[in-house]
Amino acid sequence: MEPVTIFDAYPFTPGEKIHIKNSPRSGDWEVKEVTDTKVTLKCPVSGRELTWSRFCYFVEKKAQKWPDED
Repeated sequence: MEPVTIFDAYPFTPGEKIHIKNSPRSGDWEVKEVTDTKVTLKCPVSGRELTWSRFCYFVEKKAQKWPDED
């Protein structure tokens, strides 16, 4: 047996507030729409909406300031 790291796609929920770390998509987002292959996110500061292929994996859930404009 060998150690294996297993990843699973995160099950986004419309209306969910998320924070992405260490990515070109870093920052605070609200989930607007989810399909089997795409996720549409909205920036709470600029209002800009972007649609990407699903890409995130769950790391942790915690209470923090959102949006964090610092």
